[in-house]
Amino acid sequence: MSSGGGTKAVIAALSANLGIAVTKFIAFALSGSSSMLAEAIHSVVDSGNQVLLLVGGKRAKREATPRHPFGYGRERYIYGFIVSIVLFSVGGLFALYEAYHKWHDPHPIESWAWLPILVLVVSIGLEGFSFRTAIQEANHIRGKASWSQFIRRAKAPELPVVLLEDFGALIGLVFALIGVAMTLVTGDGRWDAAGTAMIGLLLVAIAVILAFETKSLLLGEAATDTDVDAIERAILSGDEAERIIHMRTLHLGPEELLVAAKIAIRHGDSAERIVTGIDAIEQRIRAAVPIARVIYIEPDLYRVPADDPAPAVG
Repeated sequence: MSSGGGTKAVIAALSANLGIAVTKFIAFALSGSSSMLAEAIHSVVDSGNQVLLLVGGKRAKREATPRHPFGYGRERYIYGFIVSIVLFSVGGLFALYEAYHKWHDPHPIESWAWLPILVLVVSIGLEGFSFRTAIQEANHIRGKASWSQFIRRAKAPELPVVLLEDFGALIGLVFALIGVAMTLVTGDGRWDAAGTAMIGLLLVAIAVILAFETKSLLLGEAATDTDVDAIERAILSGDEAERIIHMRTLHLGPEELLVAAKIAIRHGDSAERIVTGIDAIEQRIRAAVPIARVIYIEPDLYRVPADDPAPAVG
């Protein structure tokens, strides 16, 4: 996936969240609503997370060094994982603490009562615009996969992070709107506390999902089934290899793939023919899967295992 779509979605989300955060803080200062404070902190956290994603994307573009010979592509995964930690600790836990405090010391919204409602409605519109941008960018690469499959299988962290953050922001705004509205109607500040608690629980849940997904990327994920099939076809489409003895793939970054394969060559092949054949295989792999930038092909003679007289190719 090109990082351009992810960057566009991140910038759109950052622009929306910065403006929303300021208006929410003003609304909290004037009304004293805990839901507004939780939502303001939520927007600040989201803005900070989007800055982290942009920083990670920039740092990942650095050239490889002798100390890091495979480059810095995984920095995008590291920053994605930091985002989940920030969302959990600063966003979710703060909201839960504020809800606990407000529940034990409830008070109605007495001044500027209409302002939180106005701010929340406007914020829903702005977050909806950001969410729409993220959906449009994701649809360019999602294909026929469901949204849950896309979030689980995406190799670039930016779009899944923005999608989940924007989705969580919209749901959180609805919780805040319900809490504030019920507080205004009933005069009971515990409704405001309940809305704040729901926002906190939502942020914690999203943070946990992001942490699990980015942890998998940090550990190292193989190429998609589609790319693996394309690589296997590229190796076997010529006459250089009789079969694939085994193959391993690993994402060094969202747009950089390592391919290591042991292939069976024919008995009696000369060294020159083997070298020329490996070069041809590498060219076909790069043409079939352009992100396959680091390729290691090991020639060997195939020996039938005693316990497996007819193993499957690959």
